[in-house]
Amino acid sequence: MTYDPSSILLTDRVAVVTGAAQGIGRATAVLFARFGASLVLCDREGHGLDEVAAAVSSTDRPVLAHRLDVRDGPAVAEWLGATSERFGRIDVLVNNAGGTFFSPFVEVTAKGEGALVQENFLQVTNLIRGTVPLMSGGGSIINVTSSEAHQAAPGFAIYAAMKAGLASLTRTLALELSEQGIRVNAIAPDALPTEGDRAVRDELVSAKPRFEPTVIPPLGYRSTGDEAAAAAVFLASDMSRFITGTTLHVDGGIWAAGGWRLRPTSGGPTTAGPTSGGRPNA
Repeated sequence: MTYDPSSILLTDRVAVVTGAAQGIGRATAVLFARFGASLVLCDREGHGLDEVAAAVSSTDRPVLAHRLDVRDGPAVAEWLGATSERFGRIDVLVNNAGGTFFSPFVEVTAKGEGALVQENFLQVTNLIRGTVPLMSGGGSIINVTSSEAHQAAPGFAIYAAMKAGLASLTRTLALELSEQGIRVNAIAPDALPTEGDRAVRDELVSAKPRFEPTVIPPLGYRSTGDEAAAAAVFLASDMSRFITGTTLHVDGGIWAAGGWRLRPTSGGPTTAGPTSGGRPNA
């Protein structure tokens, strides 16, 4: 197979996107439709999901949208059954749903920890188990993790641990599912000012923690999720047919920067310098 402009298209592929009502999920659903995919969407937030479904429909692509909490195993099984009845298969799964809150580790209750584990890891493993049997012709699984999966994350210990676990799961499943023609990759976004990201950042700032994350990525803020959606299109398409078990860092350079940040100089351009003590930011 040789590459040509059509290799990036997702024409008539059936793509499942969780957490599709806002941010990266919303951008991914709409961009997938523009590249020719049929969409299966879910989110806990009904109004936003209806808006995304309407945006997909405006591209003349089929869409099946359900208000759904991905932590609800029986509801997920019913949703996947409806997907199979409507489309007969799944070609792409984008595990985007997730969430977190700011709290020092020792202050996280057992209930809070359980919610973070369920929302950011267990619901993903459940969805993958339910989806793989519907990928009989091969497919692409894309797990949305975070920069926090690859660095320290004071105030978000359990969330970061679950995202790191998801990154590890991505590599393992890339091997286990390879014989079935299923590729498994991850996207680690950061510095994308989506609705969810802004809410968590505001919570972090108001808490005035001792450790603060890098504020300005080397490439600056540029989108509300479109860059991550573009990476997902690439990983879902034939352009990435020889890529599996890897993570694309869609973060404007934050992961590459490590312990470095942009520091403004008086009357001149910004320059890069180490953080206090040379320790990396979370």
